[in-house]
Amino acid sequence: MKRSLLIAAFITAMSIVTAGQTADEIISRYIQKIGGIEKLSAIKSMRATGKLIGGGGFEAVIVNENKRPAMVRNEFSLQGMTSISSYDGKNGWKINPFGGKKDAETMGEEEIKQMIEAADIDGPLVNSAAKGVKLEYLGKEDYEGSDVYKLKVTLRDGTVKHYYFDTEFYVPIKVETRRMIRGTEVELEQILGDYKQVGGVYFPFSIESGPKGGSSHSTVALEKIEINPVIDDSRFTMPTATKPQTPAAKP
Repeated sequence: MKRSLLIAAFITAMSIVTAGQTADEIISRYIQKIGGIEKLSAIKSMRATGKLIGGGGFEAVIVNENKRPAMVRNEFSLQGMTSISSYDGKNGWKINPFGGKKDAETMGEEEIKQMIEAADIDGPLVNSAAKGVKLEYLGKEDYEGSDVYKLKVTLRDGTVKHYYFDTEFYVPIKVETRRMIRGTEVELEQILGDYKQVGGVYFPFSIESGPKGGSSHSTVALEKIEINPVIDDSRFTMPTATKPQTPAAKP
């Protein structure tokens, strides 16, 4: 009986080790395939511009900027108005004219979590151990008639993501995310495609996003990615509110 238990424990331990090695191998090949760690590390700033096409058919102009070590700014322009979401490495803030607010305001905790994630210019798969990210290989699955590798990725803040990797090119083609929004756990999905090389690194130029299994998806169609553009830190800093001028007293 004791021998059987020892054998079972050994098999379980070996399966855990094998799963960890497989996850590491997939991530290693992913990094190599998209350009390699040296080219990724050489990216100090990045600007992506394109369109967001909503489920209702509307089109908005988007500009996303990233800068190391952990700064991000996203702009969304539609019908002459521009909303801004930004994180400067410490504080998250936003301007939402579509909600009737013209001045910057501090983000809530859930929003800041998403901005911290977006501020990671490399994403959670690069240097994952140093970022406190846990990886678990879940085996192969069928995705639209093709085999994919499935990885469970748990971020430091507890957010759980499932990545589906193409078995030939080792790039993610789908990412599912479970996170808390307004106290309720929701499942979101992203479908990644149209990979193109910029500055020696491959990026997805098409990102379809929405609730998992839902029909109300939006699509980001990038038109241009700039590597290492000059971006001043002030772009990410929360602006002070504009005070209305007091009219001069009449003599």
